[in-house]
Amino acid sequence: MKPYYPFTAICGQDQFKLALLLTTIDPSLGGVLVMGDKGTGKTTTVRALASLLHNGVQPFPFVNLPVGATEDRVLGSVDLEVLINEKREQVRKGLLAAAHGGILYIDEVNLLNDYIMDVLLDASSSGGYYLERDGLSAWQDSRFILIGTMNPEEGELRPQLLDRFGLCVTVSTPIDKVQRATIMQRRLAFDARPQEFVHAFAETEREMNRAVNLARTLLDQVYVSEDTYLEVADLCLEHQAEGMRADILIIKAARAYAAFGNRLAVTSADVHHVAPLVLAHRSKQRNQPPRSQQRQREHAPSPDRGEYHTESSRNL
Repeated sequence: MKPYYPFTAICGQDQFKLALLLTTIDPSLGGVLVMGDKGTGKTTTVRALASLLHNGVQPFPFVNLPVGATEDRVLGSVDLEVLINEKREQVRKGLLAAAHGGILYIDEVNLLNDYIMDVLLDASSSGGYYLERDGLSAWQDSRFILIGTMNPEEGELRPQLLDRFGLCVTVSTPIDKVQRATIMQRRLAFDARPQEFVHAFAETEREMNRAVNLARTLLDQVYVSEDTYLEVADLCLEHQAEGMRADILIIKAARAYAAFGNRLAVTSADVHHVAPLVLAHRSKQRNQPPRSQQRQREHAPSPDRGEYHTESSRNL
């Protein structure tokens, strides 16, 4: 198996990594939209997540959906070779079906065909779709974690589609020189000796995998108090979020975050830590930093748990 850069070796981008972990713990959050600069490790981080979730027995699918993919490539088609040679209809699975049980990744999602985008969002929310082709009607299971990236300078995403992504993060080029140095050292170490580098992070990867799996088992047991519901409602009213989607997603994200911290009750700190991920693309007060951002890094189990020794660097 080709070695991929370890998830726990990724330096910085804590909110991005947290958003990925939360939607992994509770896929009903509806995926992650990632906005930001090129060359900030977005694809590397998502591939690293897929590698992290691989249990050693069954692969965790990672499907990259190209912006120019045709409808047949995305949804599937009738296998013409089987039809001609064996005189029977057989479905050739599309990318959505291939992503079942794993990650569907779309780079530059804002440039994707609107119809294809609508179909995959519907499939993501319903867990599958009907493939209708030349009298053939076949249900295709398609439960996946949807992750899309975009550079806002290259075009906006329709508001209706923007709202369908549960969580949203903005990634930027690191401005801390120590962090940049660590990123360079780790990347060069991985490129030079990938197996050795992956081995150095094997234990932290196993720990993170166990933490995610434990959080999944705890999720349904996490308690949300009446005061917490009222606090979330007040927060969404403060940000003038339309509809009830934001309220519900903040509760779900806070429950996943509490479970990730091995806690069975959601706290106010949990709510304010995850709220920016939900409100980033829904708040009508985007020019005003939410009060929750002042508290989002408090009481937080950091997703960056890995360290790697090089001769020329010290661990952070």
